[in-house]
Amino acid sequence: MEKHIVKADGNGAIDVNSQVSPVTYTVGLKQGKGRSYEVDIRLMAPRDWLLQRGFERDAVLVTQSGARIPVYHDGGSHHDGSNDGRLDPADTISIELTARDDSCTSEVDLMRKYPEFDGTDA
Repeated sequence: MEKHIVKADGNGAIDVNSQVSPVTYTVGLKQGKGRSYEVDIRLMAPRDWLLQRGFERDAVLVTQSGARIPVYHDGGSHHDGSNDGRLDPADTISIELTARDDSCTSEVDLMRKYPEFDGTDA
């Protein structure tokens, strides 16, 4: 089967140290190896909100289906590299958090975990 990418948007929540806020996110789907699917997850969060809640490198995205998916800040914007990828006040005002999920091995699993793809040509 040819690899193809389908994108969809979702509404969920971001959980940082048990402090939760609504968030929108994007999921991208492509065919993985064999019968698996790869889902790339991206969201933007306000830097100051994250810092005020003690965010360092990772948070949890609660998706529309209720799945809890760890999302990470890559830390690529630091000039001196001294903070091991941790967020700091010198970062841009909106921080991208990402994750990759390859745990879905069937279309049924995929649609159960990511209802955002319902109605797309996945």
